[in-house]
Amino acid sequence: MGWRGVIVDSPCKISVGGNYLILRSEEVKKIHLSEVYYLMIACPAVNITGVALCELNRQKIKVVFCDEKRNPYGELVGYYGCFNCSKKLKTQAAWDASVASAINTMIIAQKIVNQAAMLRKYGFDDRAELLDEYVAEIELDDAGNREGHAAKVYFNTLFGKDFTREKECAVNAALNYGYSIVLSDINRAVVACGRSTQIGINHCNEFNEFNFSCDLIEPLRVIVDEYVYLQGKREFDKNYKFELVGLLNKRVKLDREYSLHDAIGVYVKNITDSLDRSRSDELLLYKFE
Repeated sequence: MGWRGVIVDSPCKISVGGNYLILRSEEVKKIHLSEVYYLMIACPAVNITGVALCELNRQKIKVVFCDEKRNPYGELVGYYGCFNCSKKLKTQAAWDASVASAINTMIIAQKIVNQAAMLRKYGFDDRAELLDEYVAEIELDDAGNREGHAAKVYFNTLFGKDFTREKECAVNAALNYGYSIVLSDINRAVVACGRSTQIGINHCNEFNEFNFSCDLIEPLRVIVDEYVYLQGKREFDKNYKFELVGLLNKRVKLDREYSLHDAIGVYVKNITDSLDRSRSDELLLYKFE
């Protein structure tokens, strides 16, 4: 499994040959494909061959494309993540609705638990207690929208009472960028398990290609939140973006310690296996520390 995230932020030509990713500009750089798990093309003046795109897809290397502002805009998603995709897609379409609701509720609850833990870590104990109450009040599929109430308390505590997630500012730019990086890695893991990113258990927007991944990202958002919080009012520049991509190498715990990238693979497989078996009692959910 690859361990290297590659960001291309200057004009070059990308190709593959001899099982190497080849970057040609004023000099030639080669990286063995077995080392790469993530390729971000952050410059619009990059040329990439069709052969390279096919091989990167075949090797399950996530490829993300940025727009002219160098923000993630799209990604390469393969049709065939494993040898028996058709069977697994049929299984996914037939997941038990009651079990899916139970798992979705546990995922949302863990998101709020992680937010409360984050607030406690940085001395906001009274606000964390309010989030604890929201967790205790959560209903199946969060019918009472405790998630939304918790988010308002959480973000206003971290970033100020005037802060909203719709506001145009460096904090929101960094949060959105970080979330998109984590989401793209979840997409990779979902496809690698032979599942569709479109068929969600909570998110069901007909215009969202990543409904299932959007379900799964919720407990992991706090990893991005903490990093952005610690940056204060820092300018959202190129180095900041590189550091957010680097969060995929952060060490986190599930059943044991992994890089976030590897943990996502374990987490996604655990959730899909649980849904396949109609079990909700063996989930591996990320717990913020």
